[in-house]
Amino acid sequence: MHRHIVNDPEKAAEEALEGLALTYPQLVAYDPRAGIVTRTRPARDKVGLVSGGGSGHEPLHAGFVGTGMLDVAVPGALFASPTALQVHRGTVAADSGRGVVQIVKNYTGDVLNFQIAEELAEDDAVKTEVVLVDDDLATSGSDEGGPGRRGTAAVLAVEKICGAAAEAGADLAEVAALGRLVAGRARTLSLALRAGTHPGADEPAFVLPDGQIELGVGIHGERGTGRIPFADADTLVGQLVDPLVSALGLTRGSSVIAIVNGLGGTSPLELSVTARATHHRLKDLGISVERSLAGSYVTSLDMHGVSVTLLPAEDSLLALWDAPVRTPALTW
Repeated sequence: MHRHIVNDPEKAAEEALEGLALTYPQLVAYDPRAGIVTRTRPARDKVGLVSGGGSGHEPLHAGFVGTGMLDVAVPGALFASPTALQVHRGTVAADSGRGVVQIVKNYTGDVLNFQIAEELAEDDAVKTEVVLVDDDLATSGSDEGGPGRRGTAAVLAVEKICGAAAEAGADLAEVAALGRLVAGRARTLSLALRAGTHPGADEPAFVLPDGQIELGVGIHGERGTGRIPFADADTLVGQLVDPLVSALGLTRGSSVIAIVNGLGGTSPLELSVTARATHHRLKDLGISVERSLAGSYVTSLDMHGVSVTLLPAEDSLLALWDAPVRTPALTW
């Protein structure tokens, strides 16, 4: 029997959003009828940023609403896309007259409903630009004509950098171009020691045999590209970092922003050990880590696992990364 601290599993996402708003009333407000999370004090005279997707990835996206990141988050049910009408309401709410950038992770339902919302926004004379985040290296070999790479933890970097640019007064085209640049350059790879379990369910999404871990997992409990033997942290992190370095064409002298992300059931101690291993592995390869984060930002319910995201760094991106941010889940 797998147990969760919930009331009705069907209402867990809504109650969590209400709890977030009650905890951070100075930052975010939750409108259950509209199905959106907004800044408590909406920004004025800037490009709006809206993102969303299924719940179960907390603190994504509602935890990143605030100064220097998102204006609105549109959460769906657990691992389910928000509706097109929800996204439309969120887009209109994010607009303060200078247009809205919609940040979308590459999943069929999300892409479709954001597309419909974009058309509805045009009918309401709200200018929009879409940034598609598709950073998951494990799905780079998808069939031609298929959905392509999944969107995972690089969405954090997209939202942070776009949010800083919008706060600084960049126009709609500039914010969207920055988002596409970051999404196009960043890559992520994940592994799991145990799959997550839906509230109310008795079994996890998949079960691993003893001594094996799943490499290349997705954030909705999707299986990976294969299984590898369980090993120490340095060895496991090497299995994530090395393919990323190769895929990005990084060489000695390269510099990166590195995000070590917990998938929901990974302790802070383990995440810090993973961060250490990531820094050491990159240093051994002659790659400097200019900025880094370690924490649970883009989760998969209570999956016991980690992802590593690498984004090649340059001064203009670092300045936007360093810009002030104040949200429930990310502040500096």
